[in-house]
Amino acid sequence: MSLIARFALGAALLATFTALPAAQFAAETYHDANCMRCHDTGVYTREDRAVGSYQMLESRVAACDARFGEELPADGLPALIDYLNTNYYKFEK
Repeated sequence: MSLIARFALGAALLATFTALPAAQFAAETYHDANCMRCHDTGVYTREDRAVGSYQMLESRVAACDARFGEELPADGLPALIDYLNTNYYKFEK
């Protein structure tokens, strides 16, 4: 897929996800469509991972959101953090 086609697909997905009401935010779907554009799940499970606590996870996810301008809905950021923590990190809150 060409870079332009990928960008168009990403923009369409972003528009779809940012238009969803907060109650319908699907963290896994959002993660797979957005976070996986830059990395795979190996960054969460490798021994030398950069994130070492729940607070660091919150900070990292917020930084990614700010950096890439995804503009998550109000409950999207906590839902995405909880999804990552539940499925990969398993930190105490």
